[in-house]
Amino acid sequence: MRTLSIVIPAFNEAENLPHLMPLIPADELRRMGWETDLVVVDNNSTDGTGELARSMGARVVFQGERGYGNAYRAGLDAAHGDVIATGDADCTYPFDALPHLLATFEENQLEFLNTNRLLRSNRGAMKVSHTAANHVLSGISRSLFRNGLRDSQSGMWMFRRYVWERLNLRSGGMAFSQEIKNAATSAGFRYAEVPIEYRPRGGEVKLNALPDGVENLRQLFAHRFRKVTPVPVSHVIRERSGSSLPESLGAV
Repeated sequence: MRTLSIVIPAFNEAENLPHLMPLIPADELRRMGWETDLVVVDNNSTDGTGELARSMGARVVFQGERGYGNAYRAGLDAAHGDVIATGDADCTYPFDALPHLLATFEENQLEFLNTNRLLRSNRGAMKVSHTAANHVLSGISRSLFRNGLRDSQSGMWMFRRYVWERLNLRSGGMAFSQEIKNAATSAGFRYAEVPIEYRPRGGEVKLNALPDGVENLRQLFAHRFRKVTPVPVSHVIRERSGSSLPESLGAV
């Protein structure tokens, strides 16, 4: 039986974990032939996030250096699944949709799957200013990297473990999210993007919108002119506009 690692970075998310953990569909994944390796990264929390996650059955990795990218580095290094899925601990991402996402991932023989939150149906879950900033950053990212991804800032991805092992990522903060997508697509891994439901955040908002946005913009241009080592065999797939069905994924 293969293993799906689910890596969740968490900083002071004790309030949200009791709502999040029941969404992990371990039984359904097992029926599909996948064991679940749930990894919660305690990013130096002060509210008992790590202890609570451990008591609820997660494997907890501690990362004392705060930062979104730093948390992910620790969690992804510790993950041992054949495939790795990610999502934030703030209850915004649909972990209950993982079986559907995994089926799409496998049916299309993908190596990296991104998710798109920036749909009209999700507008109520995100502040207008954050929605606008996400569209701007995603548009600039598409222009620079020519990968067609509509949501460069999404925090839910799925990829094969060897993808992580072959990327050289540098960001320790929020820019990690766009960096991993742009690095994977630039390297030539087979990829796609599908829309997902995005839900209102639980608990305290921790995003520092202006400084994070400026740093993401800086990182985009720095990354664009970084040397990339291509992956030998390349067959790139992306989402065609307006559909979430597997058959909407076509070769570029």
